[in-house]
Amino acid sequence: MELTLTTPGLLFPTVSLLLLAYTNRFLAIAALIRSMYAQYKANPDPLLLPQIENLKIRVRLIRDMQFLGVTSLFLCVACMLLLFAGMERLGKYVFGGSLVLMLTSLALSIWEIQISIRALQIQLGDLKEVKERARQ
Repeated sequence: MELTLTTPGLLFPTVSLLLLAYTNRFLAIAALIRSMYAQYKANPDPLLLPQIENLKIRVRLIRDMQFLGVTSLFLCVACMLLLFAGMERLGKYVFGGSLVLMLTSLALSIWEIQISIRALQIQLGDLKEVKERARQ
């Protein structure tokens, strides 16, 4: 398999869009944590603490997703430099490492989405219980 300079360059737009999406998720969750924290300070509701903990886990995952994405992009650039210098074999290994890091970043993204969905299901389940109590 021949690896040219354009092959690693194909990941640049993908990584940029992913990092933008990760950053938007991070900012939304950070705003939610700040809001819940202020709400907890004003009215200490023990139900808020597990939700804040869940959000803290998600923020850590997003931080790791961003780190892996940026490192993947770094390795893509390093791969391009190696290919430019004529070190094709080493460039292939570096590009392979870049792809592994991107896959890991995407896997963490899937995990973070699953945590988010579980949290929403718990909250909606609570709403269902409130609705059933109101009927009685």
